[in-house]
Amino acid sequence: MGLPTTPFHIFSLFLVIFANLELLAEAKSAPDYNTLVYKGCAKQSLSDPTGIYSQAISTLFGTLVSQSSKTRFFKTTTGSSQTTITGLFQCRGDLSNVDCYNCVSRLPILTDKLCGKPVAARIQLLGCYMMYQVAGFAQISGLELLYKTCGRTNVGGSGFEERRDTAFSTLESGVTSGNGFYTTSYESMFVLGQCQGDLGSSDCASCVKTAVQRAQVECGSSSSGQIYLHMCFITYAYYPNGVPKMSSPSSSSSSSLYNPSSSSSDRQQDTGKTVAIILGGAAGVGFLIICMLFARSLLKKHDDY
Repeated sequence: MGLPTTPFHIFSLFLVIFANLELLAEAKSAPDYNTLVYKGCAKQSLSDPTGIYSQAISTLFGTLVSQSSKTRFFKTTTGSSQTTITGLFQCRGDLSNVDCYNCVSRLPILTDKLCGKPVAARIQLLGCYMMYQVAGFAQISGLELLYKTCGRTNVGGSGFEERRDTAFSTLESGVTSGNGFYTTSYESMFVLGQCQGDLGSSDCASCVKTAVQRAQVECGSSSSGQIYLHMCFITYAYYPNGVPKMSSPSSSSSSSLYNPSSSSSDRQQDTGKTVAIILGGAAGVGFLIICMLFARSLLKKHDDY
């Protein structure tokens, strides 16, 4: 089938190309729940000359990924005697089963890519995390700090600390009554907290309280922050113009809420550059196609004479 040569068809083809590349630009610029937050890899590598550990880890990963389409938290053990390996995954409490599966299914590959085969590993994405450890690996406190980040903008004064602490207080009580997951907004403050799925309500409340205290001390008057302890995490952000509305957990607006540590102005500049480059490329490609089709049309007319 030949390429269209009429002006209308040429213009339609250009519009289709332009529209598709514009959609591509939007997709590339929107962050989502698959964003890497941090990795935790044990320094000690597995001694696995027979491959028995690798097989056990592969079986464990397969089970965890399979379960992620049915539930947001699952913990299991595989192997036997000396090769026992415990692992779990957890998705953010507001993710659907489909989004949870899509998030968790990335983690085995990321674990191998980022950590290799250590005796213990944990990979945290914006929407989910997965971890495993072999039997005998040293246990750590559920309140141990794994990762923190604080926003670069300071907004001390003007009642910021009072609004933040009131939102934190609401979060502490909400996460206990909300089965280990809670999110809310209060006077331009957005807060979210989640505990590991098998943590009791009392331990969950204690963990979130510790995370809140860490945020108050270590992030101070920063406009946003994330605190990840071994058994829970919190994230918060201050929006002076009001907390943006969320359409879905994977939308760009909601992703900026859950991962607020980078400045919104930086994100907007990066997005603008990406869109400009792609749309500029679209215009160039469209113009080149029009020139080629116009030349072909002239050659065809010349051959007809």
